[in-house]
Amino acid sequence: MNIRKAAHNDLPFIVGLLADDDLGKTRESLQIVALKPYELAFDKINADKNQELMVLEDEHSEIIGTFQLSFIQYLTYTGGLRAQIEAVRIRKDKRGLGLGKTMFLWAIERAKERNAHLLQLTTDKKRPDALEFYKSLGFRDSHEGMKLHFEQ
Repeated sequence: MNIRKAAHNDLPFIVGLLADDDLGKTRESLQIVALKPYELAFDKINADKNQELMVLEDEHSEIIGTFQLSFIQYLTYTGGLRAQIEAVRIRKDKRGLGLGKTMFLWAIERAKERNAHLLQLTTDKKRPDALEFYKSLGFRDSHEGMKLHFEQ
């Protein structure tokens, strides 16, 4: 297994992973015409030193997982750096093999390397299995998160 920074040509595989679940299929699109917004977002992520879009490859160099780490500088915690992990996905046929744990352990170490004082995540309440998985890794539901969606 290999975790590496995502390349532009990985984008269709990453979007496929994002779309390959019950929630993702309602908000992602695999149509060629729809890839343009993903390409623009990828370019912005790739240019930002505080964003790390990563992929997990198997022994055949096939992409089987992805996640994004964001590093957020803020004033609290005496000017601390916070890491946030988002868009964690494992290909359906590879789930249950411990690969998610492998990605999270890598992300935890990366956050420590960058001197972040914590790694945070959000998870949809419609994903109780994910919540239990995160708890098994040591994450605690210490805060109540809220979102305000805007019409596009």
